[in-house]
Amino acid sequence: MKVIAKNKKAFFNYEILETHEAGISLLGSEVKSIREGRISLKESYAEIKEGETYLINCSISPYEAANIFNHDIRRERKLLLHRREIKRLTGKIKEKGLTLIPTKVLINDRGKIKVEISLARGKKEYQKREVIRERDREREMKAELKRWR
Repeated sequence: MKVIAKNKKAFFNYEILETHEAGISLLGSEVKSIREGRISLKESYAEIKEGETYLINCSISPYEAANIFNHDIRRERKLLLHRREIKRLTGKIKEKGLTLIPTKVLINDRGKIKVEISLARGKKEYQKREVIRERDREREMKAELKRWR
């Protein structure tokens, strides 16, 4: 599998509980643009509407060679999941106040574009500060070890 894009902010802002791999319904110009790596998952999320899952606010840049047949940059794109997965996710979202966020876009071994969506809970501000402190401590320890070698 080849990772095309990663949502780094998601790992900082959310506590990831479980992940699912979903197919995505795309137009031809979107596929070509994604293969060039011109996709951004910043501020995007997944939503379940009427028994179907949609990727919202995901930005795929236009493919230059497509001319007039290009796609809308921020259109809603349908995510392809099994019905029982959608029902289970719907229950968890309503019951526990969780959210669905895309964490990765990848191309699998068969050449299909997949989106990894995660069931996540938002972190509190103090949790984010603790992560930053821990990261700084790790960096300082590595620098200290380097100096002693």
